[in-house]
Amino acid sequence: MTGASALLLGLGLGLRHAADADHLVVVATLLQRERGPRRAALVAALWGLGHSATFLGVGLLVVLLGLRVPAPFERAAELLVALMLIALGAWHLVRPQRPALASGHGGAAHARSVVIGLVHGLAGSAGIALLATTTIPSRLWAAAYLTLFGLGTVAGMVALTVVLSWPIGWTLARGGAARRFSVVAAALLGIATGVVVGADALFGAGAQ
Repeated sequence: MTGASALLLGLGLGLRHAADADHLVVVATLLQRERGPRRAALVAALWGLGHSATFLGVGLLVVLLGLRVPAPFERAAELLVALMLIALGAWHLVRPQRPALASGHGGAAHARSVVIGLVHGLAGSAGIALLATTTIPSRLWAAAYLTLFGLGTVAGMVALTVVLSWPIGWTLARGGAARRFSVVAAALLGIATGVVVGADALFGAGAQ
């Protein structure tokens, strides 16, 4: 694989990676508290930056230093993400259902988005980096591939979040049963996704 094609592949796969089910669940849950495409895009960008920071931290250790992440660590990371998804969904079920309008609440929401992204970036990062080392001969090109992958993930998350913010925002603005249904559906979907991710980590192929 040539350097240029590796960079294009990294960017493209990063954009596609943003559309993974567990990522969309997080976005749908976070959007229950953020109104408008600008606020939603900021939340997604902060999540993406946190995700890419962890992803690149682990990935560059694998690519540049030849680190081999043990399977128990990868399984633990998947379980941590599963617990985070379950906790995030449960949190949105029980907390008061009102948008975060105050600046203090917005700051807390932004910090929460970064933390969620940092945790989420642990899952699968070692496997993606290892694949890069086996398909791209040059370590520098492999590192560049991972960087473009991370940037593609951020860009993809922002774009998807802006798109999702319109129907979710419209539903929330209607209030009443429609708003409650949106919040509960997003929360339950997050919990269900967390259960699936956790079960796969414990009993799936990755646990063998």
